[in-house]
Amino acid sequence: MAHAAETIRIGISSCLLGQHVRFDGGHKRDAFLVDTFGTFVEWVPVCPEVELGLGTPRESLRLIRRGADVRMVNTRSGRDISDQMRAWAQARADSLAADELAGYVLKKDSPSCGMERVKVYAESGMADKGGRGLFAEALMARFPRLPVEEEGRLSDPRLRDNFVERVFAYVRLRALFAARWGVGDLVRFHTAHKMALLAHSTDLYNEMGRLVARAKSVDRASLERRYRELFMDALAKIATARKHTNVLLHVAGHFKNLLDDDDRGELLSTIEDYRLGLIPLVVPITLIKHHVRVHRVEYLAGQVYLDPHPKELMLRNHV
Repeated sequence: MAHAAETIRIGISSCLLGQHVRFDGGHKRDAFLVDTFGTFVEWVPVCPEVELGLGTPRESLRLIRRGADVRMVNTRSGRDISDQMRAWAQARADSLAADELAGYVLKKDSPSCGMERVKVYAESGMADKGGRGLFAEALMARFPRLPVEEEGRLSDPRLRDNFVERVFAYVRLRALFAARWGVGDLVRFHTAHKMALLAHSTDLYNEMGRLVARAKSVDRASLERRYRELFMDALAKIATARKHTNVLLHVAGHFKNLLDDDDRGELLSTIEDYRLGLIPLVVPITLIKHHVRVHRVEYLAGQVYLDPHPKELMLRNHV
């Protein structure tokens, strides 16, 4: 399936692009994001601490738990900038709505940008990794189903595949509802994403199916809102090798009367090798796409699962 031709804008912590905005004047340039993924997207860089006016270099910050509240303070001076940062973060998150982002990549462990497991210190000086950066908190509250990840987690091939898949799916979903759409358009969209959704969550796919089946009796605003929620929630669940194997076998069933014994055996053997971890997902997918072309299986040709993101990213060579 063709990928969106529109500009795909992704928010990002500026330091990950190589900008010298860290507290020590350094950066954390990420090669995959800049050199590989960056060829398909337009980055929208944000550095909360610089944009707040703290300068570079600057005194480092940390999160401290005071009662039920988490505060952002300068490490040496103890100056509390929580209120300024929260007010700025809220306004900045609101302003990002105009950029129509399709995703966001945050800097891990940052007291402003960390998505999860950020250190929060007790008054005693002991720390636990139960925090979230103050800007990340505002961003994720403002855009609860926007694909968001942090660069540290993107070193995991499955999480990287999942994030990029969600970005392109988010773009397709937005395009569906941005146009004049009818129930038929929604049915076609849902049908094209069947295998992709099944690879993430059978339960949510089934719930979406029930929603689409009664689409004509649901008001359009509620239908759109609920479908968006279920669609992005489903894709946020990680597609495991077991789930992929189930989908691959489901797809193989469409060739039952089209392949001879040798070809069928080869396909099933390839799926089994994937299940056992002997080969990456790209191998059975490539074989399936070959049979789809040869036998002109239109239903499968329209399945996003076979091409969820640009092949140049080679994400399925590693899952």
